Amino acid sequence: MFNVIYQQTKVSGELEINIVGDAEIKDLNFRYRGKNKATDVLSFAWQEDKLIKSSNLGQIYICYPQIERQAKEFKVAVKEEFVRMLAHGFLHIIGYNHEKKKDAEKMFKIQEEIVSKFVKQIKAE
Repeated sequence: MFNVIYQQTKVSGELEINIVGDAEIKDLNFRYRGKNKATDVLSFAWQEDKLIKSSNLGQIYICYPQIERQAKEFKVAVKEEFVRMLAHGFLHIIGYNHEKKKDAEKMFKIQEEIVSKFVKQIKAE
């Protein structure tokens, strides 16, 4: 069960998180988005249109090899990039998107706040 309260918004339910390789994420990305390439994270919200009454919020697929490549490219720890993509996927699950500039700014701001809290926590340990 996954419970989170973020800025007065309470989200509660089950969230399936799948760690996959390049081939599986590429297949999913092609099947559901028409893009024939690997990507870092895909989210599938089960309650997006309120059609499905379930405690399951959805599924997140994270491509670990892509996370490793991005961490190296952006010169950050793999754990940090993993949390970034997990936060990104979760924000999509609860309705955020980055199709418009204003929406993207809002979503990425929240995403980076989550990552910042994580980084502070692991540095304190």
